[in-house]
Amino acid sequence: MAPTLRPSRIRGAAASAGAQRTLSTPFSPTAFSPAVALRLLVAVALAAFSLVVVAPVASAEVKEGNGHRTTPGQPYGGQNRESDWHGSYVVGGKQVFCVQFALKAPDSGEQYRPGDELLTKWGEKIPEDTAANISYLLLRYGDTQNDDEAAALAHLLHSWTAAPRTPADLDRNLPFDRIAYNVDGQFAKLPQGAKNAVKRLRSDANANRGPWTADVTAPEQKQTIGEADEWSVSVTNAAGKGVPGVPVTLSAEGAQVGGERANVTTGEDGTATFPVTPQAEKPSVTATMSAPAARPYVQDPVTADTQRVVSTGGEQELTASATGAAKNAPGGVKVTKIDAESEKGIAGVPLRVTAGDEESPAKGDDGKPVVGEDGKPAVVTTEGDGGVATVDGLRAPQRICIIEVSPPNGYADAFDPDNPPSACGKVQPGGTLELTISNKADQVPTVIPAGEQGQPMAQSPTTTSTPTGALFGMGGLALAVAVASGLVVRRRQLSGD
Repeated sequence: MAPTLRPSRIRGAAASAGAQRTLSTPFSPTAFSPAVALRLLVAVALAAFSLVVVAPVASAEVKEGNGHRTTPGQPYGGQNRESDWHGSYVVGGKQVFCVQFALKAPDSGEQYRPGDELLTKWGEKIPEDTAANISYLLLRYGDTQNDDEAAALAHLLHSWTAAPRTPADLDRNLPFDRIAYNVDGQFAKLPQGAKNAVKRLRSDANANRGPWTADVTAPEQKQTIGEADEWSVSVTNAAGKGVPGVPVTLSAEGAQVGGERANVTTGEDGTATFPVTPQAEKPSVTATMSAPAARPYVQDPVTADTQRVVSTGGEQELTASATGAAKNAPGGVKVTKIDAESEKGIAGVPLRVTAGDEESPAKGDDGKPVVGEDGKPAVVTTEGDGGVATVDGLRAPQRICIIEVSPPNGYADAFDPDNPPSACGKVQPGGTLELTISNKADQVPTVIPAGEQGQPMAQSPTTTSTPTGALFGMGGLALAVAVASGLVVRRRQLSGD
């Protein structure tokens, strides 16, 4: 739509002054000497030339943005017009779109202020679905740099705010403030790319207009503090379908949102996923986005007879948040049972796993007590040459104790059932607590009882070796016995027995 230009105040003042000077000069044939006549003709020519150059200065007050100029323009006021501008304007350095066809477009440096809700050129309320379409298109395409999209958006805005109520509203003799926008005629003059964009933008608005609904979803299961898991944000339109291509800004409390991915954009299904790393037990995430308002805002220029201005004023801030649950990483314990003197491992030793009070069960990562089939604190047994037992999946942090249930063979003397060997410590998140329990071996007896009970027969070191002198004594005894036996046998033979 071509803007209606206003005469320059400077130009009007100059013309008025010139007229006054002309009227104050009396007419006299003698005054028109050849030299005077020549000077008068030059003055008139300069005045005429000044009128030609002032008009472009006035038109420069309106700065067109992106779009297309179509020809011929739609007539009104009984006058034909060369062209119409379909596109955006730049007002105060910001790209805007004008509505209510044929009123003057705002000057590029004009100040405007937020106004009331947008009405039609006839002062009628815009239907809710159409108002929602306008808000959506301003939000999604209000900053477009594409000429076809800008022309299409301008055409749709004029179609929705200045369409004829009856054919009489298109009478070419109507003034600018009463003429309607020739929707079909203007569409026919648009370039094919802009026509395609009109259809695409209208379809997009019908499918994705507001009001929008946003939701943030945390994982169903508890997260582990310090470990990332996937969250999601979804945006749905008035029909409950996902809205694609929505930029979303994320913020978090008690968590870190995906490193560099603090901003996401919804996919074709209207959903975007992002990693969240909890730093506390109740991490929360808030998603913020611009959404179309139910009705667009209007920015009224200060001067009269100017088109009402709309831009991305059709938006509103939409937020959604969710709070998840997180816990510390589980921990574990490694217990080693050793001989107190040799420090060698002892296998087969049963050990009970309790809480720090040495009576109640320790808690697992799921918060449930770690118990055996009897419902009592669980028992583990040391294994291997190292005499090691391990317990994993314990809630952390928590203090636990490992208590010996019964002594291994050969270690009963030092075992006190009222105060059994034990070791305690604190299980840290993601760590393994290492504990050691030692036992003293039983002593080998040094007194060998004989005769009556309690009467020692002899005391000697416990040894299995035989002294050399004893061996010799035993040999002499054997020899004497042999000699004596020989003598007895010989006597019997000599006596004839």
